[in-house]
Amino acid sequence: MPVPVEHTPTGMWLIHDPKYEATLTPTAVGRTVCYARVSSSDQKADLQRQADRLKAFAINLGVKDAQVVTEIGSGMNDRRRKLNRLLKDPTVTTLIVEHRDRLARMDAGLIESALEAQGRRIIVVDDTELDDDLMRDMTEALASFCARLYGRRSARHRAEKALEAMRDDGV
Repeated sequence: MPVPVEHTPTGMWLIHDPKYEATLTPTAVGRTVCYARVSSSDQKADLQRQADRLKAFAINLGVKDAQVVTEIGSGMNDRRRKLNRLLKDPTVTTLIVEHRDRLARMDAGLIESALEAQGRRIIVVDDTELDDDLMRDMTEALASFCARLYGRRSARHRAEKALEAMRDDGV
């Protein structure tokens, strides 16, 4: 296997992903915060489930006292008080998010780079998003334009449909 594995006495296979285990050491100084966000208040149930998954992920990484911060707000702008407070707080050394777009719809890489320059880090639980930079940029730009045209709620869905149509046409 390309990563270390462990077979437990109960028959379960544990896969040790160095990407996560190397970033969190028990001697790390500072706080670990799980940040969960949804776009609208009618998604409160999703927000709680997201927060629970993040807390479980942090516990599996060996974090004993991970704080969970939840917020309802758009990912298209910077008007999220709780996230801004976390980013300004130098005692928060590790920020765990479920998907990169929960942090920010656009320019999440800039936030990550700024935190890395301060010796802080972001852990994305599900980073199976598009790896192709051009495709990701196109999706973000289309989502932004669709948000202005059709409203923020369906913007991402419409952007993905537009990209799918472009792929089907062979563009």
